[in-house]
Order: sequence, then C-alpha cells, then structure tokens
Amino acid sequence: MPAFIPTLLCIQRTRAGAAAAFLRPQVPDFRFRGDREARPRLMAASGKQATGTVEEASAEDERRILEPGAAPFGNFPHYSRFHPPEQRLRLLPPELLRRLFPQSPEMRPILGLDVGCNSGDLSVALYKHFLSLRDGETCSDASRELHFLCCDIDPVLVERAEKQCPFPDALTFITLDFMNQRTRKVLLSSFLSQFGRSIFDIGFCMSITMWIHLNHGDHGLWEFLAHLSSLCRYLLVEPQPWKCYRAAARRLRKLGFHDFDHFRSLAIRGDMANQIVQILTQDHGMELVCCFGNTSWDRSLLLFRAKQTTETHPMPESLLEEGKERNRLRFWRQ
Repeated sequence: MPAFIPTLLCIQRTRAGAAAAFLRPQVPDFRFRGDREARPRLMAASGKQATGTVEEASAEDERRILEPGAAPFGNFPHYSRFHPPEQRLRLLPPELLRRLFPQSPEMRPILGLDVGCNSGDLSVALYKHFLSLRDGETCSDASRELHFLCCDIDPVLVERAEKQCPFPDALTFITLDFMNQRTRKVLLSSFLSQFGRSIFDIGFCMSITMWIHLNHGDHGLWEFLAHLSSLCRYLLVEPQPWKCYRAAARRLRKLGFHDFDHFRSLAIRGDMANQIVQILTQDHGMELVCCFGNTSWDRSLLLFRAKQTTETHPMPESLLEEGKERNRLRFWRQ
C-alpha cells in the first residue's frame, strides 16, 4: 500500500550526522523515589549554595519546588489547566478507533497505551471521546470495547488519577519510568497477557517526547520511539516544538535549578515534528498516516502505523475521504 504524507509537514532529513551521535549518554538517575516532599528536591538540592542553616535551605527548596516550572519530567501537578484536553479532542474524529479496528466482538477490547498520563485527565477524556460518552455517562460494556493502560513516572500523579478515574474497570494507571527496560517489560507484558495479546493496538504519546529528549539525550529519544513503535500497531504523537525546549530550560534556570544535562549537546533539534517523523519512518518501520492539525498551542497531532499493519489491516478509505471533506486529514498519496 502506498505511503501517506501530510501536506502540513515537509518530510526532509534535517538531522544529517545525528545518527552518528547516537552513543548512549551517561544519564543520571532522576527517577522519583520516596515521599512527595522529597522527590522534587532531587534536582534542586545540588543547586543550593552551602550557606545558611539546614532549615533555611529546606524552606527555600520547598518554596521553589512549588513554582510552576519545577517539573523536570513534565510532571506538572495541574497540567490540564493550561493545556485542556478539549484542544486535542476537537482535532480527533470520535469514530477514529472504531474505523481503525473494525474487528469482530471476540477481538475486543481495543488496547491503548498512554505514556506520560500525568493525573489522567487527558486519558479519561480520550476514552470518553472515542466511546462517544457524555459527561457523567457510563457504559456497562465500555471495558469490553476499549481498555487503556496509562503510565507516568510520578507516583503522586498516578495516585490522583486512580482516585479520580470514573472508569476504574477500563483504565489502569501504573507508576512507570518508561526508560527502565526491565520494569517496562514486566509491567507491560503482565497487562497484555491478561488479554492474550503481545502488543497494543494504539499508543498515545502526548507532549512527552521533549521530556525524554532533555533527560536522556538524542539516543534516549531514539530509543524511546523504538520501544513505542515495537509495542503499538498505531501511534498518536504530539511532539513539542523546539521553542518549548528553550522555555523548559529557561524555567529551570530562572528557579535556580541545574540545566538539563543534554540540552546544549542535542544534535536532534529544529523542526521537532519533522525530526520525529524521520526517526519513526526511516529508523523504526512506521508509516505516517496523517496529521490531524495543530492545537492552539501549536503542536501537531501525528498518526503513525506499523508498516506490517498496512499489509494486514489497511486504513479505511471512508475515514480518509471524510477526513478530506472535514479538512482534518491532510496528506498526499504517493
């Protein structure tokens, strides 16, 4: 089947020479451990000058970690307040998953993986959107139609998500550092085995790529996308543009924190949407299906699929045609 390429993206190889830089960086272990108060001080403590009393230093650290920018992994405590789910939902056809996976009932549920789910607001919103559920509405068969595994590095946010989730039978929340290979394999395999599956039907990577990139470097981003593409038949990605990288580094410096270890040495930079497309399509065996457009904060929603999926499960023509009419799916057919 021919590839699909969105008109909004100029697919050019702008990262010449970057592959040669993919040597595994020495990444400090910033995984959160311990109680809520101790976790964020991992990055703040080393930047505190050795003056004043221990009590004064502790009080200053407590004040600084409550600042809006003190989230080195993107684990903002109130993320949905400034990036509401509705901005993504308006770009996504509610029938998308039913069109992508028109299987018989015995092939249900559709399995989704949401990486970097934060406190679960977007996870819940996506779930309701794809099942066409209104606020306050539930469906007794929902868990048989669609099931999400949602993970985040921050246990406090995961705990909040579990407590607030209106669909506990259909959305599973776990604390997971996705870059920890051993833990990732154990937890994801355990979930998939409950359904007799080896991969997820669709993965969601919503504004996560920058945080992986800043904390794990060029090779870390490449490796992260490799893992996702091997785990999912389809992948919906919302990459942060390069201006967000600069803003994140600026926030840390303003708060007196250490800069991201890899920020100044990144070879993969510039048009990050194109960079993500290049890595997934040229290195990891995926095909760009379409771009659903941009959110109000100027981030593209890109849908990919594994190339082997193309051979056995072609994209429904009806969805593509309707997308043309609504100007949601923009692409050229080669």
